[in-house]
Amino acid sequence: MMRLDRMLGITLELMTKRRVTATELAARFEVSVRTVYRDIELINQAGIPVASFTGAEGGFELMDGFFLTKQHFSVDDFSLIYNLLKSMEGAIGSKFTTLLHKLGSLHPALLNGERDDKLIIDLSTAENEKPIIHPLFNAIHETKVVAFSYTSASGTSSERNVEPNRLYWEKGAWYLEGYCLLRRAKRFFRITRMAALQISEATFRPRDQPIEVSAAPVEEAFQGTEVHLRFDPAARQRVLEQFPSECIHQETHIDVKTIFYVREYALSVVLSYGSKVEIMKPDDLKQDLLKAIEDIQQLYRGK
Repeated sequence: MMRLDRMLGITLELMTKRRVTATELAARFEVSVRTVYRDIELINQAGIPVASFTGAEGGFELMDGFFLTKQHFSVDDFSLIYNLLKSMEGAIGSKFTTLLHKLGSLHPALLNGERDDKLIIDLSTAENEKPIIHPLFNAIHETKVVAFSYTSASGTSSERNVEPNRLYWEKGAWYLEGYCLLRRAKRFFRITRMAALQISEATFRPRDQPIEVSAAPVEEAFQGTEVHLRFDPAARQRVLEQFPSECIHQETHIDVKTIFYVREYALSVVLSYGSKVEIMKPDDLKQDLLKAIEDIQQLYRGK
């Protein structure tokens, strides 16, 4: 969302000036020159023609004859963007209020509540998460190191110092992406597992790392366990929803080959399907499952 806000700001900057350099834009929006070039490329892909000029008097400017007006977007286009930012406002706070009013000024029906929206987007967060998300958002903007206690999916607790880079929303959960000074690598941290957040006065320079995009955020480690599961067709609908791009349909079963990054989560998934799933590989996960079943049996036998 910060990128969307920045790209709109860059576009408005180009509309008000004849030519502007990458260095000027980088200083204006407090990002690297490399980030500015990536943003300009995305703005071009969005259909707004930005011309680039090299040399001592080089820079960027909108191509002659181009004007951004509300005629370039339908009210439905604006409504989608508006509702997306509105839902983000509920999670982040008032950071997007100015941007919402900019969009609303182009189509007042958005601000006046005259739209009967057919698409509802909810990226909000629970009240107990806001005291963590709001300070994190500010720390990212101010490039300040953060410290917090973290409990992993397996229940292990540790103290972390992290250079925060981005907030990430995936399948109903918020994550922090940052450089962990303990692990000396990029990590994802689920917001609900963070506690005792502190924002230090120490600042950091963003590390020049390529942006990695994955299907889902991976906590703690990037190496996982390759798993082959075989499902009963009776569980087809749920399997398709949980593993949409990993299903291999056979006549008598559905095979899924995927990677689990947390062993406890893999076991919880298998257990949740009961007798409608069989672990084909790896063998050590089968043994872990049998041990988990024995522990459950022992629990109920003792009562």
